[in-house]
Formats: sequence, C-alpha cells, structure tokens
Amino acid sequence: MAEKRIIVKSGWHYRNNCPVTLFLKEELKRAKLIEEKEDKEVALQMKKNGRGTFLFWIIKDLSPGEEKRYLLIPQKGKVFSENKGVEILKKESNLEIRIGEKVFSRYYYNESIVRPYLWPITDEEGRNLTRAPASPGNPEKFDHIHHRSCWIAHGDVNGVDNWSEEEKHGYQIHKGFREIISGPVFGEIEAKNYWTDKDRKKILEEERTIRIYNLVIPRIIDFEINFRATEGDVKFGDTKEGGILSIRVNPLINADKNGVIENTYGGMYEKETWGKRAHWCDYSGPIQGEEVGLSIFDHPLNFRYPTYWHVRNYGLMTANPFALSYYYNDSRRDGSYILTRGKNLIFRYRLFLHKGNARKGRVKEAYHNYINPPEIVVV
Repeated sequence: MAEKRIIVKSGWHYRNNCPVTLFLKEELKRAKLIEEKEDKEVALQMKKNGRGTFLFWIIKDLSPGEEKRYLLIPQKGKVFSENKGVEILKKESNLEIRIGEKVFSRYYYNESIVRPYLWPITDEEGRNLTRAPASPGNPEKFDHIHHRSCWIAHGDVNGVDNWSEEEKHGYQIHKGFREIISGPVFGEIEAKNYWTDKDRKKILEEERTIRIYNLVIPRIIDFEINFRATEGDVKFGDTKEGGILSIRVNPLINADKNGVIENTYGGMYEKETWGKRAHWCDYSGPIQGEEVGLSIFDHPLNFRYPTYWHVRNYGLMTANPFALSYYYNDSRRDGSYILTRGKNLIFRYRLFLHKGNARKGRVKEAYHNYINPPEIVVV
C-alpha cells in the first residue's frame, strides 16, 4: 500500500481526547501515523477483518471548524509504541486492566459469581468511582448486593430474574473469551456468556465487547452487548428491575448525600431523571477532595433511543428501555420486547469518566464525539 494522506475535520464540535476509527478496504499489516503540522508520530492501532483494516487513534485537541492532516505510512518494522497503552492481563479469577501501567479495573467472570462485572472503576489518581461489590472478603453490609460496581443484567428474561441474587435467580455463565487485546490505543475484551435460568438451562447467548481507551483524563469505556436468541423466542419483560448497562456509584457521591444526578435536558436528581428519556445521564460528586463524575451515553442505534433511565438518589444509574408500565405508572403501557428465535438484539453504550460535574466535565461535547464523530477523508 502506498502512503495516504488522512484529513480529520472537527465539524461544529470541539474534539478533545476523541477516539476515531477509519476503515480501509485493503489489508495493512504495519504502519505509522504522522501528524503533519507537528511532524509527530501518533499512537495507531489496527484490527483486520475479512474486507480490510480498521485504524484507531485518538484526537487530543481540535477546535470547531478546524482540521488535522496525517500521513499514513506503511512499515516493515514495529509499529508505534510510546508506552504500554492499555494492558489486559489474565489473573487467577479476573482480567486485570492497566492504563499506562496503573491498574484501572478488573473484569470478574469466574464460576463463583452470579454475573460478570467490572470493579473497580478508577480515575488517574486511583479514586474509585463505583461501589465495592459484596463479597466474603468485604465486611461492609450493602443494600442491593447484586449492584456490583459496573454490570449488565435484566430482571425478566422469559420470566427469569437475571438481575437480583434472590432465591431462584438466573445466571450469566462465562463460556470463554473470543479475544483479549492489549494495545497503544485501546485494550479490548470479547467474552461469550450464556444467560440461564436457576437450573443453569440456557435461555440465550450474549457476546460482550468491552473496549478501554488509553486515556488518563477523561477515561472512556465502550460496550457492545449482542443478544442472540439461540434457544427460541426470548421475551425481555417490562420491569424496572434491570438495566442493560448499570453503575452503582461510590457512596460518597450518592445524590442523597453530596452527589448530583443530571441528564441531557438538565433534569436533576431522581425526581427529574427517573423514568425519563435522555441521551445521557451523569452522576458526580466529591471524592477525596475533588469533584469527579461518570456518564452513561446511549447510542442512536439502540432499541428505544433515547433510552429511559432507572436512576436513584441512593447511587444506582442504569439504562433500562423496557419498564414503560412503571415509568408511566400505567399497566396498559407494555414495555416488553420479544426477540424471535435466530435474531439478534444489540446495545451499545459509552461510559465516560470526567473531572467536575457534567458541565465542567464537558459531557455534552463528549457525547457528540460518540454519536457525531469528526469526518475523516482519505486523499
């Protein structure tokens, strides 16, 4: 492949620490990416598929109406490696996720737990933004022990409770990793899970992709949850007890203490956000002397976009598009959905960790980076 010039146009939005993706319809084994104006190499990561090559990098700073020009140069030697980027290391009971050689999170998936989850979720100073999970080694007493930091679940899947850990609950059984990737731009976990009833009989299959970007401030994690109705029709029932992506925040920033909940429209706290539709929802507050926060971004391709939110002042924030009868307090509103045998239902979300509250953390701009990325032109 010959050298290519790549132009990234910011459009109407400020691009700060913005992950971008370019697909080339040709196979590329190694290359380096040079930012022309500064004559500086930029961290580049590549991923092949059957039709060509995906290129990934991060735009650090680009003002509205501006553009950046790059040279993509094929290489025979090693690709760019300024640091170790995002490393994912397999441990005895979890995957350890490191950003810049510091532990950021761990993905727990072994047979001793009911459902896989991420814990902790930390900022660059090591502050944990989510609540510790209940465990034999954790003496604290918790409400809602099934709220395990950052997790995926739903309380009515063909009538099975795959949300709580009460009697007769369902399971999410880890069946293996399709891929575990470390890299200079991102690390990625691709896992396969079976959702089952209380007797561990399979109801559906789930393919879960978690991509962690090599960023210090902010932190960004992308999720793709792909449900497959492999055993027959699957009914996602109308219940508020669930959330396709869920967070239980650090108790220090609970909104019934010192924290703040805010959504796209400026709705505040549980009263103005619970059961409401919004493109994103944010939880923020002071931890160890500094205000920090985290948002969940809904994707335009998701079912019932913009989603409804099951968010509580006691620390829960979860995207749940199914609980219409609860949100509207109307039993005639049925929010359930039937996924027919052989079909897929895919959800995509971004978890965004930031300094300050939603305004200071520039959540609105970060959301446009997610759903309205900059234009990329190859010349």
